[in-house]
Parts: sequence; C-alpha cells; structure tokens
Amino acid sequence: MGTTRTNGSLYTNIVNGIATVEFGHPASNSFVLELLERVTSAIDQLSLNPEVTVIILKSEGDGTFCAGASFDQLTQVSTIAEGQVFFSGFAHLINAMRCCKKVIVGRIQGKTVGGGLGIISACDYVFATEAAAIRLSELTIGIAPLVIAPAVQRKIGVAALSELSLAPTEWKNAYWAQEKGLFSKVFNTIASMDKELQIFTENLAKYNPEALQEWRKVLWEGTSNWESLLINRAEITGRLALSEHTKTTLKKFKK
Repeated sequence: MGTTRTNGSLYTNIVNGIATVEFGHPASNSFVLELLERVTSAIDQLSLNPEVTVIILKSEGDGTFCAGASFDQLTQVSTIAEGQVFFSGFAHLINAMRCCKKVIVGRIQGKTVGGGLGIISACDYVFATEAAAIRLSELTIGIAPLVIAPAVQRKIGVAALSELSLAPTEWKNAYWAQEKGLFSKVFNTIASMDKELQIFTENLAKYNPEALQEWRKVLWEGTSNWESLLINRAEITGRLALSEHTKTTLKKFKK
C-alpha cells in the first residue's frame, strides 16, 4: 500500500553504513516540488553523515519507479518564474546527487518516465528489474528534457539520448537501458534484485569511505558547470511550459 499524501512521502533508514532513501507519491511516484526538495535535503545530509558509506535510492511499491514531474503541478504553473522554480527542483536534486560524498545505488523496480530518468542517471550504479522500461515523454506535451539531459547523456551518450527523446511515445525496455549503460544489472524479479542489491551494498559499505569519495570525484569529473547549466535549462523549460502549444496540449491531456 503506497502513500496517500499529496505532497508525497520520504523515509530514510541507516543500517551498517547503508542509508536507504525511499520516496513515494500516490500519482505513480511522481515528483511534486516539495518532494524533490525533501529528497535533495536528505541526500545533502547523508553526504555529510560519517556513519553512512553507501546510499540506496528507491521508490515505494512494486509498480512504477517514477512518473517524472507531477502533472497536476505542471498544469498549475502560471509564470516563467514559477516554471523555473518547479523545474529547478530536478536541477537541485541532480546536483545534490552529483556532489554527494557517498556512492549512490539506484533500485528500479518498474517503469520510469521523464524527470525520473534524470534521477536514475545521477546514480553511480543501478539495479533494475525486467519491468523497468523507460521513456522520455517531454516532447509529447510541448517541453523538452533539457534539465535532465546532461545526466542522461553522461550515462548513455548523445546517440541513445537522441533515439530516446525523439521517439517520446516509445518505451525502451530494461535490456536496452542496460546495453546503453543506464542500468548496471537487470533481474527478472524484485526478490532476486533485492537479494543481489543487499550483497552489493554490504560489500561497498566495507570499503574505505575516503577511497570511495576520491574515486567518485573522478567518475564525476567535468560536470562542475552543471551548477549553473541545469538552472539555466530549468528557466528555458519553464518558458516552454507556458507556451501556447504546451498549454493547449496539457488541457487535452487533462481532459
């Protein structure tokens, strides 16, 4: 049974150096701004926590991993400033994950759309099930995946990003995502994934935290410009969200 809270839910649990961050929202684990801000804050705090070596990022339930940006909140955006603030929520979370001092492992149990793909891409290692199909649907509503593109491109490259984004109604399966480098391992059941995830993170938690931190810096080299880049992209996305084309499309979707 998932959360019924309209602002979503967030639970953090720390056991033997492994912090599990679990977010949830009744609308297919989509992100309202408040939930994005809470996950960002949790990542920032865990980054500085000496008792934590590894972070597992997961979502509630056995269905959708993340449906991206909250559709209801998107339709309520009425000014460019509001749009920039909303889409900056994804920018801040991706940047928090990028700057985190701990290794972040993603646990993906089901489908992911739009902004959720940016969150997966900002993980260092990703476990997924066969049900974890992905889609970048932004163009269908009149915006583009501008904010998350640097994170996705860093993982899968420009060619795969182009293929994914220009066919916004097409689902790509988990094995496509693994072949392109987004998923590290794919399992046929949630139970088998969780078993391997536990072994993997328990091993990681035994390693020298300083070595992991220094190595993570190397893995994220060349991304320091994201601090400003993603915010600029959020401003453009906010403007696109207010275009006549997008407003008309969103009204159709709402109906």
